[in-house]
Amino acid sequence: MPAPPPSKPVAHHRARVASLSRDRRPDDPEFVAARQDLAAQMLAEHIERVLAKAPPLTAEQRTKLAELLKPVRIPAGGDVA
Repeated sequence: MPAPPPSKPVAHHRARVASLSRDRRPDDPEFVAARQDLAAQMLAEHIERVLAKAPPLTAEQRTKLAELLKPVRIPAGGDVA
């Protein structure tokens, strides 16, 4: 069974990435940002689909999942706090 067509936001971000990929270097800041925006949109939609199918989460489960999205900051000395 074929995958459903992408949502309008995903299609928009894909088109932006495709357009920028024609004449930008892979490390171009605008191109990098466009790829990040596409990845974030796809992830957000995936999370929404999964949560729509799942039973309600407990507060502890929500906290645990939210912690996955927090960036880990490593101090200049390299020690993880």
